[in-house]
Amino acid sequence: MTNDSTRPKALIVVSSGSQLPLTKPEGRSINIGWFLVELAAVLAQYEDTHDFVLATPDGKLPTLDINGMALGMHGGADLGPASVRVAMQNEQYSVEKVREENPELVARRDTELALLRRHLGRMPVSQVLPNTDKEGGSIREELVASLEALPEQKWYSIEELLARHRDGTDDFSLADFDFMHAPGGHAPMIDFHDNPVVGELLHQLRENDVPSSLICHAPVAMTAAKYRVDADGKVSINEDHAFKGANITTVPDYGELQILDGGYPKIPGEETRLAFFVDVALKDAGYKVDVTLNPAEVKVIRDDTHGVLTGNGPHAIDEQTARLNEIVQRRKSVAARS
Repeated sequence: MTNDSTRPKALIVVSSGSQLPLTKPEGRSINIGWFLVELAAVLAQYEDTHDFVLATPDGKLPTLDINGMALGMHGGADLGPASVRVAMQNEQYSVEKVREENPELVARRDTELALLRRHLGRMPVSQVLPNTDKEGGSIREELVASLEALPEQKWYSIEELLARHRDGTDDFSLADFDFMHAPGGHAPMIDFHDNPVVGELLHQLRENDVPSSLICHAPVAMTAAKYRVDADGKVSINEDHAFKGANITTVPDYGELQILDGGYPKIPGEETRLAFFVDVALKDAGYKVDVTLNPAEVKVIRDDTHGVLTGNGPHAIDEQTARLNEIVQRRKSVAARS
């Protein structure tokens, strides 16, 4: 993290989880990661104006999920029909023909991969699973090689950022960030859920008037808001915390069930289930969770009272980025007038 830039800063927090435990089949897990599509639009919006500070809960490299590279995932608000179309084409055509039939999706994915290489550097890529999209999985070898050729970026741990923020001799402050954004994929279910340092970061950002943007599975971080962690590392719990009752959105349980029953997490020949559903965990934690009947319908919610912006999946990232930018620009206008 350099201090010589006068440009504003944005905090990007990505899960470093890579092995998602399953309750069915018992004792199994699958190799997953985070979804680039749920971050790339934010990188594109701010790469010419902001410096990005990168963090994971433990400071380890995140794992890019190859399943997020499926062409249908890059359909924006049309993700639903795009995914159905590409799935049918995968059964009928070669991967080359599928790309030929979807030039706009290929172009968007290429643009997002270029953003990844420019800003995030070397990182591992998840393994191809039995139900990984055929065309998406076919790019893994080339993608791995291209990322391995890059330098490794600095990924701070949340604990490091909190310590620097509290250090009176360090000129770093969380208050200097214009926003925090966290992408999803299934990885946040591993290390955002019920994690005290994640909860402390959310509180510190709110107390320093920094908006938090969470998309897809990343809103599971809100289950950690009951925790506070002091400068000595002591953890305390307050069930009646400042985020309680916030209005948020995320992946609905019935949408999750669809992908568990037929999508990439599905273990062939086995009923496949996770330890919890994100929307249910958030409701149990005291949040007002608003989900769509159609999991492919875009939903973005800004809760100004609690300083949180949430979206319900990769199809929502364009609207969420636009809403995030409205928040950032409004804050700059207010600051300029004061």
